Amino acid sequence: MKKSFNIDKFVLKYPHVEQIIKDNNIDVEVLKDIYNDFVDYEVSYENQADFIANILRSQPMVHSVKSRIKEPNRLIEKIIRKTEDRKLKYGNNFQFALDNYKNEINDLIGIRVIHIFKDQWQDIHEFITKTWKVIEVTANVREGDNTKKFEELNIEVRSRISGYRSVHYLVELNFTHEYTTIAEIQVRTIFEEGYGEIDHLLRYSHYQIPEILASNLLLFNRIVGSADEMASLINDLSKEWFSKEEELLKIIEEQKEEIEKLKSLE
Repeated sequence: MKKSFNIDKFVLKYPHVEQIIKDNNIDVEVLKDIYNDFVDYEVSYENQADFIANILRSQPMVHSVKSRIKEPNRLIEKIIRKTEDRKLKYGNNFQFALDNYKNEINDLIGIRVIHIFKDQWQDIHEFITKTWKVIEVTANVREGDNTKKFEELNIEVRSRISGYRSVHYLVELNFTHEYTTIAEIQVRTIFEEGYGEIDHLLRYSHYQIPEILASNLLLFNRIVGSADEMASLINDLSKEWFSKEEELLKIIEEQKEEIEKLKSLE
């Protein structure tokens, strides 16, 4: 059975949108048309998401990949919420419509790439930029983070009060002649993923997050950041240790060979 849009049920689920709809003269019938149009393309978007995810899974520095397409009600909620922002950008006459929502909402397809150690990001970045047409890259960081590596690559840096960390790529895909797809690829460490999931869950459960949760999330973020740094340090020490061990074994082997040569001369 095809999904259908019901404005009354929708407003009950997202009560904050009712006033936004009124303030911005948003046509509910247009919202319904967008909803139905997106539902018609859902299977196509799912196939595209799987295709992108499988390409990324083939890379050795990638730990895991998640893919999803926008949930239709979430799409409509975002369209309503972003209308005021687009009016500031394009003018007061702007409205979302069938012919513009696919270009204006850039996360209809969402891919999340997880890696273990922080320095693996560089290889993943190079792979994404070589594989697809990247139209935007943004590094989300916590205030005080070292952003030198992003600045050297001319990547826009956004400091998040919440402490959210992730590098976001908007990539342009041309699977059909009918339309161009823009997918969002998020790249983050396994520790950043854990924090991001918890932060997302709490913020979407509370339209306005309570102060006690916000303060404890920031504390948790600091702990996660320290764990991330510790994991990378352990990885570096491990590489150094095994490198020295190989060198030592090589020296021992050379010494054994030299001893055998000397014995043969006796």
